[in-house]
Amino acid sequence: MRLDLRDIIRTPGASRDFAWELDLSQVTLYGEKPFDHPIHVSGSVRNMAGALQLEGRAVSELDTHCDRCLKPITVALDVPVVTLLAEELEDEESDEIVLLENGTADLEEIFSTACILALDGKHLCAETCKGLCGACGADLNEGPCGCKKELDPRLAVLAKLLDKDSSEPDEET
Repeated sequence: MRLDLRDIIRTPGASRDFAWELDLSQVTLYGEKPFDHPIHVSGSVRNMAGALQLEGRAVSELDTHCDRCLKPITVALDVPVVTLLAEELEDEESDEIVLLENGTADLEEIFSTACILALDGKHLCAETCKGLCGACGADLNEGPCGCKKELDPRLAVLAKLLDKDSSEPDEET
């Protein structure tokens, strides 16, 4: 969505509101398409003493899986966006200022980028999720798996030392 700002660029105090639904259903991240639900975007652009400031918010839900136990979960997405808009840059490039094209701002690009960058690297069904057993794949949230924990062969020598210490009687002086 392109927002035409030509009528507020030269008018201090003027503003323009916007609201629409962003569709990112075709975006694939890590083999998944997490944006199954539409993203509700709203906000405004204000001319504040000659500087255009965009303030908005993108709200939706993401369908994904817990990274520990692989159960499907739904995670809330709430991304605030605040950025400056300008017709041209006086200095070199700036990541904090978005350039207008013929007096219009590409809100779809601004909010798509913000939503993707705001995604957590790890999603959990609960902070206390125990995950899956590495040996048998049982869900440890439902209880212990019952498989015997194998000792790492590199640590076998240390286990013998522990057994030796526990089998010796305590010496009193």
